[in-house]
Formats: sequence, C-alpha cells, structure tokens
Amino acid sequence: MSAVTPHLRERSLPHSSGFVSSTRTITKRAALRYLRTPRLIVMATLQMSLFFLVYRFMFGGAINVGSEKYVDYLAPGFITTGVLFSGIGAAVATAEDLEQGFVDRLRSLPIPRSSVLAARAIADTAILTLACLVTVAVAYVVGFRLHGTFSQAIAALGLVVLFGFAFEWVFVTIGLFAGTGQAAQGIGMIVFPFAFISSAYVPVESMPGWLQVFAKHQPLTYMVNAVRRLTLGSQAGAVHPTSFYVIRALIWTAAIFVVFVPLAVAKFKRT
Repeated sequence: MSAVTPHLRERSLPHSSGFVSSTRTITKRAALRYLRTPRLIVMATLQMSLFFLVYRFMFGGAINVGSEKYVDYLAPGFITTGVLFSGIGAAVATAEDLEQGFVDRLRSLPIPRSSVLAARAIADTAILTLACLVTVAVAYVVGFRLHGTFSQAIAALGLVVLFGFAFEWVFVTIGLFAGTGQAAQGIGMIVFPFAFISSAYVPVESMPGWLQVFAKHQPLTYMVNAVRRLTLGSQAGAVHPTSFYVIRALIWTAAIFVVFVPLAVAKFKRT
C-alpha cells in the first residue's frame, strides 16, 4: 500500500482549523489509495450488487411479504444493511495502516489524532455511497420501483449515508483493536447477525417469538423501516408513520457516534 505523509507546517493553529485541514489532507491520501488500486472500488461496488442479485432471484420466490413485491421489500433493506458488508474494508484498512507504520508517521506531525480516524471514516463512507448508488441502479433494472416522492428518496439516501458514516466508526474501532488486517476481517464478521436478525430480508413477524423481541428493537430494524417507509410510502405496509421510524433510527445513530467515536479516539491514542 502506498503511503503519502501529508506536509503540515508546525505553527500555532486553532484546534478546529487544524482538524479540518489535516482531515482533508489525510482523506485525500485515502482517496488516492483507492484511485491507484481501482480493483478496491470495483470490488466494493460489485460485491454489494452481486449479493443483492442473489437475494433477489434465489429467495424472491420463496419469501412472502404480503401484497408488495419482494424486490420492493428487499431493496431498501439490503441497501441499508449493506453498510455492514462495506464497513469491513474500513476495519481492514485501519488495521493495515497500523501494521505497516503509516500511523506512526502521522504521530510525528502536529495534527489532532482524531483527524486520522475521521479521514478514514469519510473516505470509506464515500466508497459506501458509490456502492449504494450502483446497487440502486441494479435494483431498478431487476424490478424495484420507488413509490414515495423524489424528496423522500433523497432523504432515504441521506439516512443511509449517515448510517454508513456511523457504522464506519464501529469498524474503525474494530480495526484498532484487531491490530492486523486478517484479524480485523474476522472480527468484523460478528456484526452480520444484526443484518439478518432484522426486518431487512424477511418480516420480523415471521421469526420465533423470542427472537422478535431483539429483532424489533435493534438499530438496523429501525433504520431499515425508516428507509423502506420513505421509499415505498403507503406500499410499505408499516404499522407506524414515517416519523416514528426516522426519529428512532436517528437516536440509534447518535448513540453509535457517542459510544464509538470517543472509544476509537481513546484507543488510537493508546496504541
């Protein structure tokens, strides 16, 4: 992996200005890494779309979600939970930066420590956004249709990007604790049950009663239901209004930031 040490002059700067400028510089370095290794972008975008096609055609005829088409039910759920599948890249890249010494070079510079992690989260969120847009296009090709308004669709995309940015901090934290890319990839897999034990792929009501308790109240279910309600409108068949799901999804997103941003920064400083 190529590493470009950013040049920052040692001068007195307001903390916020230093954070913004250093985050921008390190984000550019991460973006250049993707551009110099195009296969990383191709894999990140195509992998998500290929998994979507598997669920669309392998399970679409076997799963009953009521009156709506399964492709309409699946697309919002899959794209929302896709933040977990894409996030593993952030965990691996963070661990590799530690392992290969790039972080050690940044420590010698007069920059806020949090800017290193923020840059990683921003760069990987950009790749996640691209993967989501490609998957939306593929979903339209295979039958998905928007039943809400255009503004609701934009709001849904904004929520997915926000969720993705929050979960990037979860994976950055995993990468910091893992220490190596291989370990980070393995540990990152522990979040996948959250995607499947949710309303993303099947109705929660079809699960055993004891499992419904967890599935109904875990963060991804609220996030999926919020995006599904915005994109499908009245076709979503949701019990509660859109605001009910959006507010709870945002509360969970804020909770993830509150827990994992300080945890990642504290671990980074001690590493």
